[in-house]
Amino acid sequence: MGRMKPSAWIKRLLPRGLYGRAALILIVPVVTIQLVVSSVFLQRHFEDVTRQLTGALSLDLNLILATMDEDGPVAAQALARAVSVEIGEPRIESGNHWYFYDLSGVIVIETLEQQVPGVIGVDLRSDEREVHVVVDRGAEPPLAMTITRRRASAAAPHQLLVIMVATGVLMTLVAFVFLRNQLRPIRRLAEAAEAFGKGRRTEYHPSGALEVRSAGRAFLDMRARIEGYLEQRTLMLSGVSHDLRTPLTRMRLALGMLEDVPERAELVQDVDEMEALLNTFLDFARGDALDDLELTDPMALVSRVVENARRGGGEVALDLPDDAPEVLIRPMAVQRALGNLISNALRYGDRAAVSVAILERSLRITVEDPGRGIPAHRREEALRPFIRLDDARNQNKGSGVGLGLAIAHDIARRHGGSLALRDSVAMGGLRVDLTLPR
Repeated sequence: MGRMKPSAWIKRLLPRGLYGRAALILIVPVVTIQLVVSSVFLQRHFEDVTRQLTGALSLDLNLILATMDEDGPVAAQALARAVSVEIGEPRIESGNHWYFYDLSGVIVIETLEQQVPGVIGVDLRSDEREVHVVVDRGAEPPLAMTITRRRASAAAPHQLLVIMVATGVLMTLVAFVFLRNQLRPIRRLAEAAEAFGKGRRTEYHPSGALEVRSAGRAFLDMRARIEGYLEQRTLMLSGVSHDLRTPLTRMRLALGMLEDVPERAELVQDVDEMEALLNTFLDFARGDALDDLELTDPMALVSRVVENARRGGGEVALDLPDDAPEVLIRPMAVQRALGNLISNALRYGDRAAVSVAILERSLRITVEDPGRGIPAHRREEALRPFIRLDDARNQNKGSGVGLGLAIAHDIARRHGGSLALRDSVAMGGLRVDLTLPR
């Protein structure tokens, strides 16, 4: 396995939903700019103000040291008290001590070392509220001076930090509301398109930004054209049905008046096959347009279809789960599809096995038979209308018109599901999985 590219890792870490990505696009630049500007401002603020305060403190320290050299320790102590400096024993011998995150402390140490002669150590870690300075006085013992930290560096700008956090939270809430209002029309459009793909018609009115409204109107136009096409096809086929049944009926009556001769039986058989072909073709063309969506008990529907097959003399085994929730389907269409699958299994495999599985987001009905099956390279071809693979199936049971699997496949797609052909492990023949969304 090759190494994954950095771009692939980034894509895996990014949110998959449009809402998360839009929030990321909006919030990340704002937060980044705010952090960069704030950090630069605070750094400049700390550096400039700290240098000024420490420079003024250095003047006081130099004055105390000069007074001690000229007038003695007593005068130096009096001056130190006057400028709020405490003279005492050194806490450290030498060296500088501070926390790594104390950015202003670095400026304090640098300024004191530059402006106060003899500084050999600055301690900012023993007490974060104080600055402890150790000065080398040559032959005299080192002198330690302690000053409050407020005189050396600017205190943390708490008000600015509070304002930054409050503003960031407020802008995040505003962005959240804005994104939710902008993405809601996209979600409604996606839900309407998904429902239409599953054969359901939901009310949808374009709203939102101009681009979303344009996409919504295009979806409505597409849906209207498809519905018009389906309605026109159904009406046309109804007319074809009427026009073709009339001459077939006349032919059947004329054949009934003929003498009982061998040619008459052959003609009657031809008329029966033509009528069966017409009925099957109409079933395929109408699809599931003849009934409406309704909540249906899948176990009751499957049991009813299997029982009908058993009454017709078929040997059909049934395996149902203990409990199954109702699903929103077109029951007549699904019943027709399952009936075709069982009929094919009995025709080419002598017996059939039907099972139902309840998945997380779908319902799967499986029909298996012990026949010769369908080669893997011809399964996609077998789902096309009027395709008969009799060379791969048992012809002793007769051949159909090649619409059984095509009708079931069309009904599955109209529900937003699928029809898959596989090898049956349990029975050795063909396995057909009819999957419908829940």
